[in-house]
Amino acid sequence: MTNKILKGIKVIDLTQFLAAPTVGRVLGEWGADVIKVEAPKGDAGRTQGAVFGMKYEDNENLGFDVSNMNKRFITLNMKTPEGMQAFKDLLKDADVFLTSVRTKSLEHMGITWESLHKEFPKLVFAQDRGYGEHGPKKDAAGYDATAYQARGGVQGTTVDKGSNPYNPVNGYGDFQVSMTLAAGICAALLQAQRTGMGDKVTVNLNHAAIFMQNIAMVSAQYGNKYPKSRKSVTNPFNDTYKTSDNRWFVLCVPEYDRDFDKVMHNIGRDDVVGDTRYNKMDTLNENGTSSEVIAILEDAFKKKPLKYWINLFGKEDLPLEACQIPEEIYKDPEALDNDEIRLMKFPSGAKRYIPTNPVRFESQGNPVLTPSKAQGTDTREVLKNDLGYSDEKINKMIADGAAGDIRHLGEPIK
Repeated sequence: MTNKILKGIKVIDLTQFLAAPTVGRVLGEWGADVIKVEAPKGDAGRTQGAVFGMKYEDNENLGFDVSNMNKRFITLNMKTPEGMQAFKDLLKDADVFLTSVRTKSLEHMGITWESLHKEFPKLVFAQDRGYGEHGPKKDAAGYDATAYQARGGVQGTTVDKGSNPYNPVNGYGDFQVSMTLAAGICAALLQAQRTGMGDKVTVNLNHAAIFMQNIAMVSAQYGNKYPKSRKSVTNPFNDTYKTSDNRWFVLCVPEYDRDFDKVMHNIGRDDVVGDTRYNKMDTLNENGTSSEVIAILEDAFKKKPLKYWINLFGKEDLPLEACQIPEEIYKDPEALDNDEIRLMKFPSGAKRYIPTNPVRFESQGNPVLTPSKAQGTDTREVLKNDLGYSDEKINKMIADGAAGDIRHLGEPIK
């Protein structure tokens, strides 16, 4: 039987969109019991398939699944006393409260770290934020595109110098934040186990973006300016090049001095093997001649197709990889053999690829992935079996609008 690393851990998930709900998905893959609480209007992420150009129906909704697999789904109207009491009852035996709701909105609902910590001392309070808790934008809306990509510096530093900012994949920063917050939660759970006291764990998109750019952030102080042009990088062996079949690849050979002669031989330029103008990194930096070596490489690489270069450099363990797109990754044995993407069958009958989370445990093996369900699918079960509410009480809560029964996409809010 597959081991579940976080078996016995209960997470109450009050999240929307990508970063924070994906934390719940990952904890669910590791075996936690994750209960997602939605307001009557539902998580707006259920209809994000339209934004991504994908199908979004109850039986096939990958735009929602990427952040919400492996959960139970209940609907509570926390603006009602009965709905809020049910939420509090859920927290009584929970280990983690996970949210992406902004602090001011939580306070308006009567939910604060201080009050929950006092009422449930062992509970871990985990919040995904756009910006930090203390700066000028602490109460502002923050998204991957703005707080992470733009203000966090990613789009400003990763563009090829003189070009327009790149158009990032939706949620690129969100999913990095998900994994960092999941790590923080696990550390807080360990502390709670040892001390009996929960903690408040926060990760914000802006901070995560800056951290992910550690090298740029520290080296810019020494004159290593960004953005950079691929025509003048410091190490010509750490750059992008184009092949005869019009494919881009990345060459990453960090030990330039050691491997100079080998690379030059591989590209058919034995005439510059041992050339003291080019074979030492310090010389290139002093003379500003890296662009000359880049020109040599460009001219050589454009004479042969991608497959030729991958095979040649692979034989000598010199890292060179194609700049792949999703359709290629669907067929990539590296991704498939390691369960990095998985072909899943959805209730619609369709088979679709979906990425798995990158952390693996030997005792668990490949995690189970359970597609998301319609809003409110588990409301009755959770209220009855987890909280011990009677059928009569549940029926009254639903009739009064304090809780919600199953609502399919496209149906009006009751």
